Amino acid sequence: MSLKVKDIEEIMENYAPSKFKESYDNVGLMVGDKEDEIKGILIALDCTLKVIEEAKEKGCNLILTHHPLIFNKPSSITKDTLQGRKIIELIKNNLNLFSSHTNLDSVYGGLNSLIMKKLGFEDYSTMELSPVREPGDNVTGVGRLAILNEAISIKDLCRMVKNKLRVPFIRYTGDENWKVDKIAVINGSGEDFFSISKKLGAQCIITGDTTYHYASDYTEEGISIIDVGHFETEWPAFKMFGELIQEQLKEKAYNVDIIISEKTSRVYKFK
Repeated sequence: MSLKVKDIEEIMENYAPSKFKESYDNVGLMVGDKEDEIKGILIALDCTLKVIEEAKEKGCNLILTHHPLIFNKPSSITKDTLQGRKIIELIKNNLNLFSSHTNLDSVYGGLNSLIMKKLGFEDYSTMELSPVREPGDNVTGVGRLAILNEAISIKDLCRMVKNKLRVPFIRYTGDENWKVDKIAVINGSGEDFFSISKKLGAQCIITGDTTYHYASDYTEEGISIIDVGHFETEWPAFKMFGELIQEQLKEKAYNVDIIISEKTSRVYKFK
């Protein structure tokens, strides 16, 4: 059975409804033709020029990313800008681009949930529930707060995070001997949710993209910050999501392979 772009659009809307995106966000089909028959799907965190080339090389005419290529309406599309070059390259090569961002972060089975599974946290709740969720939905929203049965030291927590997410380097604040049993996790950039984390009693916040003054102030208040990195808190979960979508396609008898990008990589390098 042939799979069209519009079928993926429907599958994604059922999995992570667009109504759950944050107000600033842009999700859905960025570039493409809903009637195109999909030959292969490339899973990538960002639509980079290298990822576009990879899609061409691997015969994938749909790129499914977490981060949208188009956040705001562009005033023009030319090769004078990086965004313009990407859009033109996609169109010239008949490539479709679909993005699922903050809506996918929020839903059950989305990146917030998957990163908790990856970290091994089982008992947790949503930090800020979505205002547009259905009655009885106590899951959809941003951030997760884990409650541990037994307190863990910051030193051991850092070691666990590095091992579970397979990262070579993390930043942390506070005394490594501090014991914590309430841990806030916000994948990607989480500073906007630091105050909520504090109100909920979090003693440690795991996230990425933290800045000096935020980290300094919250550490003074006795809250440890573990900055794993934006990429490192999203890509492991997004790869897991790709595997879940592959299972859904098989259940629906669609014979289309999902390929995890090999060109998606950390922006920062470590020495």
